[in-house]
Amino acid sequence: MRVVIAGGHGKIARHLERLLAGTGDEAVGIIRNVEQASALRDLSAEPVVLDLESAAVDEVADVLKGADVAVFAAGAGPGSGAARKETVDLGAARLFADAAERAGVRRHIQIGSIGVDRPARPGTDEVFAAYLRAKKAAEDDLRARDLDWTILRPGRLTDEPAIGEVHLADKVDYGEIPREDVAAVLVALFEEPRSFRRTLELVTGDTPVDEAITRL
Repeated sequence: MRVVIAGGHGKIARHLERLLAGTGDEAVGIIRNVEQASALRDLSAEPVVLDLESAAVDEVADVLKGADVAVFAAGAGPGSGAARKETVDLGAARLFADAAERAGVRRHIQIGSIGVDRPARPGTDEVFAAYLRAKKAAEDDLRARDLDWTILRPGRLTDEPAIGEVHLADKVDYGEIPREDVAAVLVALFEEPRSFRRTLELVTGDTPVDEAITRL
């Protein structure tokens, strides 16, 4: 299986690349900074240097050709302003989906966030409000496409070791989850048709990952 990951140097992406190397699958990570390439090679992933804020759709489609799964795990990240929420969390997500359609890659998973479909609370920081708007718009854009998409919305992300037990459903109460567990759920969803065209929320729970998938 060939999996192309936008945001290939992100924390979830690196856990995912490590898991794919362990199963003998091929991971391709799209990165913006060439200095991140060695970290991906250390995980047996193929780095592709491409700035999704400025790339043309054909450039991204060339990377996606022959892929079995496209995973959008990119984000502007903490410390970025409202403008980059628009260009990365929305613009790059839209570009990646356009490229997947052009390359004929039907399976598409997009990392979202719990709470993006709820109105921002009064007094919410404008940058965070811009993030919520961008993520919501990116979800709406993907839902309108003729792809086998899944939107996976994890709760608050942590760097704790994987627990291996989750709560995965259309709606869950807000909570947290290790990034390593998010990566494990991504792998389990790749070929799971019950997750196609669904928005799923994910937090730590008491159900092993494989069992949580079968309950969808």
